[in-house]
Parts: sequence; structure tokens; C-alpha cells
Amino acid sequence: MSPESLPPVAPDVLAEAVEQLSARLRKKLDAAIAGCAEHAVRAADGSLGVRFGEDALVTLRPGPSGTVTEAGQAVCTCLLAPRCLHRAAVLGAAPIADAEAEAETGLPEPAVNSSERAAALSEPDADAFEPTTDLPERTEGLPEVTAPAAPAPAPDGPAPEPATPPLTPAQVRAATALWEAAAEALSAGVTAGGAVVQAELLRAAHTARLAGLPRAEAAALRVVRGLRAARERGRGQRLGDLAGAFRELLAAAALLSSGTAGPGLAGGARRAYAQGGSLRVYGLCREPVLSATGYGGVSTHLTGPDGARYTVSDVRPGGPARAGGAGSASVALGGGVLDHAGLARGGLRIVGATVSPDGRLGAGRGVSATPLRGVDWSEEPASALFARPVGEAMAAALGDGPREADTAEAALLGCDVEVLGAAGEYLVVRVAGDGPLLRLRPAHPHPELPHAANLRRIAEHPGLALRVLGRPDLDRAATLRPLAVGPVPGEPYTLRLPEEWLGRADLGYDRLQGSHFPRGAAGSGPGAPPAAVPDPLADAPLWRVRRLLETGVAGGRRAVAEAGRGTDAAALLAPLRRAGLGGAAQLAAALTAEADRRPRDAFGRLTDASADGYARAWLASAVHLAAAERSLVVASWS
Repeated sequence: MSPESLPPVAPDVLAEAVEQLSARLRKKLDAAIAGCAEHAVRAADGSLGVRFGEDALVTLRPGPSGTVTEAGQAVCTCLLAPRCLHRAAVLGAAPIADAEAEAETGLPEPAVNSSERAAALSEPDADAFEPTTDLPERTEGLPEVTAPAAPAPAPDGPAPEPATPPLTPAQVRAATALWEAAAEALSAGVTAGGAVVQAELLRAAHTARLAGLPRAEAAALRVVRGLRAARERGRGQRLGDLAGAFRELLAAAALLSSGTAGPGLAGGARRAYAQGGSLRVYGLCREPVLSATGYGGVSTHLTGPDGARYTVSDVRPGGPARAGGAGSASVALGGGVLDHAGLARGGLRIVGATVSPDGRLGAGRGVSATPLRGVDWSEEPASALFARPVGEAMAAALGDGPREADTAEAALLGCDVEVLGAAGEYLVVRVAGDGPLLRLRPAHPHPELPHAANLRRIAEHPGLALRVLGRPDLDRAATLRPLAVGPVPGEPYTLRLPEEWLGRADLGYDRLQGSHFPRGAAGSGPGAPPAAVPDPLADAPLWRVRRLLETGVAGGRRAVAEAGRGTDAAALLAPLRRAGLGGAAQLAAALTAEADRRPRDAFGRLTDASADGYARAWLASAVHLAAAERSLVVASWS
């Protein structure tokens, strides 16, 4: 069996099992984890057993949620149990449970103590929430038309804004512990970041959750999953993704441990929903959702009359089949009057709406909904998405202030383009009106979803005028991941979609056929090969800094120290300085110097074994690199 056949395990259960091991057994843990999941056998009572020889059998009996949430749900028959290597190995081979995802999918919550429950935020109704995944958030900000009414201003002027509550001492201590664990994991790198290092990070993550820091916990779980995938050489695992996860975790832990971070960074244990009153929403498109932790479903994007964005999600445990089937499932909102396919091309009048701060519509018992006629993309309010120049839209999403995952990652961008043709794995298009060249990449490359197949069919029609609604790829220059496409009004050589599709095709669900394209060709003769899309990220020597940071993630502190010695240091720093990137060069030099700083006493013993200074130097360089790359991405859209 594969490791996925084992039930998910709560982080604190795994951390406690590793903590109970002796130093001798900890050295053997990674080797024990390597193959134990292949011997898992399901018993008649639904439990899973993994046998180690004749005298040791580890049995997992997950709770009603399907997750091992208590130590007593994992038992071993050997004499050393529960402080045995067998039990810790099986728990270490199982997937790590995502506590927030379980809570928001309506599954029973794991047993928690009173302090953890006190940290959770409650919704206005037990059913008034939608599930989430561990993917980056992809929803819009607080909808303007549904915000609760503000208090009336005082006679002598506007009411003052409420003071931001400071972090509690327990939260600061938890964040400090999380910083220390993350710094040690970064210093170890993938090569030395085995189960023991991961368990220390999981223990700190659970402490952060109990202290009311669920976002910090989620960031730590992403790092642990990334370490696991990198060590197992998992398919699709990118070292850059793990470096980004480390950057987000360290940045959050540093701010929280300083006590200066606001409640937005601390987050809430659950997504809080506010009463939104009555509102009208109109469908834009559907998007399949697949998560790395085994959740699948659909998210339908909506807009209000004033342009405010909303989503209705249906995400549950399951894989690609769940994501595909959810696209036509009934909408759990106001009695299920529409399915997601109908809502994406229709509309709703909602009474008693509940709305989360990121625009997700809740399905509480007091919510009622009536279907409305949908709007074409050429009609208001949908047409406003395509009226704004792409450069201006990207600058607004990324240009000012720090990048926020809950807003910038969620931005939907619409534009009219002309298809130029395929170039490798991309579809090259030009924005109408002599706009920039863009790359279109599949929003999700999974072969069971039709994103890639639809783009390949579009690429067969150079000169095609196309209206595109998608999500900008914030890590690549001039790259858009389209969610839906439609014809361009007034253009003769454009899509010919069925009338019931209301002028758009959801690329994750609808499959484009030959009849959906115009006959003939846009011009005379075969089209010329598409021009190369300028890539300032590839042209800039910042890739040297990125490689240094990823080297540290892969090989740890020692690998960074080696990269900063002799000719390697000159090869790293000189091109940066010649390109005018003096700040990047200075931070990279400081990082390599700190990595190589290992002071010892007269007996050769380390006098400062802390990874704090190294982690801070790595984080400073990573944050500077992210800001520089963000500026280049914004420039590529103009």
C-alpha cells in the first residue's frame, strides 16, 4: 500500500510519539518510516494494522472524522509501547491532518482541550461555513455591499476606529517557539530534516494552534509536508515551493514573536461569517479545486452589482473524481435551488446572507435564495472585469505594499486577447489593443481535468479573438492561468459557443469541440511562430540568489557556507553588483558569512550553536528576493 492508504494523523499525536523515543531510537526512525506503510492491512473492523516481525503489530483506529486525533487510537503490541519505534514509524508514515480543513468540512473535530476551543471563532450558524483546503487562498476580499452597517458617527465627528488588541503573552511565547523550531529545520535542510526535526516543528505548530495562531500553524504544516515530499522525491515537488513555505513561516513567526503583529496575521481558528443582509450575485465561472491533502471540489466565482466578488465552495475529502463531479452538484445555499453549473451562468437573490471576510457565502439555516437570470460577460457587472487595462490591474494587485496571499493570490483578471500559438507548454497570446504578450498556462495540470486539453485545442487556431478570465501567476512573468474563456463581442473570428453556455466555457469542466471554433483561418496562409514572451525574471541575475536560498533549503546551513567560499562567492556576487543589484549582493554575502560563522572554544566545541542568526539572514535575503521578483512580474504586464 502507498502512504496515502494510512489515515491522517493529528500533528500533536505524531509529535508526542517522537518525543517519547530515546535518543538511540530517534536515530533509527527515518529508516523505520521508509517502508512500513507498504505493509498496512485493513482489518474487518475497519482498523489498519502494520506488522513488524512476529511480536509487534501497530493498529490505527481513527475517529469518526477518519483522522487519528488521540494517542489511544494508535497502539502497538511490543513491550516498549507506547514509547516504541514501531508506533512512531507508522504515525510518521501517515499523512499529516489539517485541523482547519477538517473543522470546516463539517467533520467531527478532534478532541481538544478548553484552551483550544476558547481560541476558536464561531460562525453565526453551525452550518454557515464553507470548506477550505491547504492550497493558497483564492477568494476575494470583503464584499463592499454586504458589510455590516457601521455605527453612526458621533455628533462631533466620525467615530474612532477600534483599537487593535495586542497579542497575548501566550501567543508571543508560542510564536517564539515556532520561530526556533523553524530556524532549526531551515538550518538542517531537506537532507537532515527527518522525522525528528519535523516532529519538533509539529509540536511548535500545535502549540501555536492552542494559543490561537492557526495561520502560523498552517504555515508550519506546509513546511513539514514540503520536507516530506522533498525527502521522498515526490512528483511535482518544487524546491522553490518549499523555500517559499519557509519564507512565509519564518516571516510570520518573526512578526508574531515580536508582539507587533495584528490580529490579521494571527488569524482565527475558523472563518468568521457576518450577516450580509440581502444581496444579488451573478455567476462568472467555476473552478475545480484539488488540494495536496486529499480534498477535492469546486469553487464558483460570483460578482455583485457593484463589482464585489464572492465565492460558493463545495470541497470535501476526495481526489480528481470529487473535483469533477462537484462541478454539477447542487449548491448548498438557500435550499439548493441551483447546481454549480447553473450558478456559474446564472444568479441568485439571497436573503439573510452570511459572508466571510474573504467573500465566501455561507449556507446557514436562515439563508434563502431565489434564482435570477444570469448576465453575459459583455453585460454589467461582469463587463467591468474586462474593461480595466491588464497592466493597471496587476499594479493594483501587486504594486503597492507587501503581497497578501488572501488578496493578491485571489485576484481574477479579465482581458481580450489574440491567440498567437503554442510555445512549449504555454499558449502565447497578445492582449488586444497592442497590449503585452502573455503566456497562458493550465490552471490545473491534472490529466483528468480538461484545462490543458482545452488550451491545446485553442492553440490550433492562431488569430482567434478570445475573452479570458483567469488568475495571474504571481511567480512567473506575464503568465495567466485561465479559468474560463468566451467570444469577443464584435469580432468575426472568435468562439461560437452554445447559447445555453451564456457566452463562456469553464475550462476545468466544459470541453471545447471543433464546432465551437469559427471555420477557416483568421489570415491568409499559415500563421507565423509566436514571438517569445519577454521574461525579465529569467534575464535578471536574481536567479543566483534564488539558487543560493534553495541550496540552503536542500542542503542546510553547511551547503550555503560552501557556496560562499572562494570562487563560488565571486561567481555569486559579481554579476549582481554589475547589474546594479547591490542590495541583493549585500544580503547574499551576509547570508553566506553567517552560514560559515561557527565560533568554537579552545577545545573545538561550538560556543554558539543557535540557528537564529542564520535564519534571520536567510529570511532577509528571501524577503528582498520576493519583493524584487514581484516588481519584475508587475513590469512584465505593462
